[in-house]
Amino acid sequence: MNRLSRRSFIKSASLVVAAPLVVPAAVLGKEGRTAPNERFNMALIGCGIQGGGDMCIIMGFDQVRFVAVCDPIPAHRARCSRVLDNATEYVDYREALEHPGLDAILIGTPDHWHAAITIAAAKKGLDVFCEKPETLTVAEGRKMVDAVKKYGIVFSGGSQRVLDDYGDIPRLLWGGAIGEITEAYVPYGSPSQDCDLPAEDLPAGIDWDLWLGPAPWRPFHPNLIAGGFRPYREYSGGGMTDWGCHHFGAAMFAIQKHMTGPVEILPGGGDNKMLTYVFQDGTKVYHAYSGIAYVGTEGKIIAGRDGAALGTYHKPETRVEIPGYHWFNPWEHHGLYGDFVYCVKTRQQPFRNIEVAHRAATMCHLGNIVYWLERPVKWDPVKEKIIGDPEAARWLNRPKRSPWTDDVT
Repeated sequence: MNRLSRRSFIKSASLVVAAPLVVPAAVLGKEGRTAPNERFNMALIGCGIQGGGDMCIIMGFDQVRFVAVCDPIPAHRARCSRVLDNATEYVDYREALEHPGLDAILIGTPDHWHAAITIAAAKKGLDVFCEKPETLTVAEGRKMVDAVKKYGIVFSGGSQRVLDDYGDIPRLLWGGAIGEITEAYVPYGSPSQDCDLPAEDLPAGIDWDLWLGPAPWRPFHPNLIAGGFRPYREYSGGGMTDWGCHHFGAAMFAIQKHMTGPVEILPGGGDNKMLTYVFQDGTKVYHAYSGIAYVGTEGKIIAGRDGAALGTYHKPETRVEIPGYHWFNPWEHHGLYGDFVYCVKTRQQPFRNIEVAHRAATMCHLGNIVYWLERPVKWDPVKEKIIGDPEAARWLNRPKRSPWTDDVT
């Protein structure tokens, strides 16, 4: 299973949905593999398709044992629990975090829950693998960074495409293959919108209030629990944060701006055909509608399938070693998951650590704000504040429904 690509798993996700998975005995700690007392214990919180898929991949590392699953939807809990040995089922994540002997959690919930659960886990000293988009707002992202640092946990964000799909390109760009980079073109989806789904009857057994959690209260609709929450900004940033966290993560790393942010974001229209991010040194990143591309003073590179570098670049032999995953060849699938497992055991920082994940998500959130307001925004990437526009600045945070908070202290 270690070599099974995530995309291949997703294609066969019906195994999770419709029938019990056939899991190798070795994955369950049999056949003389890693001794149980040398494993660390994980709980899955959020048992949808993505969370279940991540769990089944991480199960392939015999350093890990899943001991609990948690979801307010009974059918979701059941389909993940049935592939595990004696896992405890929980409805409420707060109870799951109290599971005896727990060491780490996998967060596969909708996006609006990521911050509260990450911070609660950090307070208990539990390591976290969190699916992307890791944040719903810029402000809660910074709180997540603060909590991870304060409590000294390992946090890995869940976007394998930063290296897996674009692995060779950063080595070329960092090696100067196209000279000084001046532009990057990054494809991602559309911004989210207010949820306008009509009310429908709530099925028995679903804890709807808990599913909503910190989000505003609204009546039940089945689309929301079937993965259809993403277009709505109460729960997500839409395709902008969904694919944006993948592709911005890749592009920002490739142009070595993954620990900072732009100083201005311009809407499309007029002289700017596309939404444009402007960095302090003049580099521009555009919202494109096809593959990632980079333009430099000495050529250009287009990201082809599986990280192939297409285009005209004058120094194809100039590749340099770059920071990568701690475990497995960094250009192979599952490197991100192995990186997390390795860092839990060694206490090192994962490749997609919380600061990197937060910075990529922030690019997406700022783009959404500009799309929603249809005007430029000036941004201070150090103080993480919008300059001179109080209306836009209000979108950097959201009120949370009581009693759900993301307080770090």
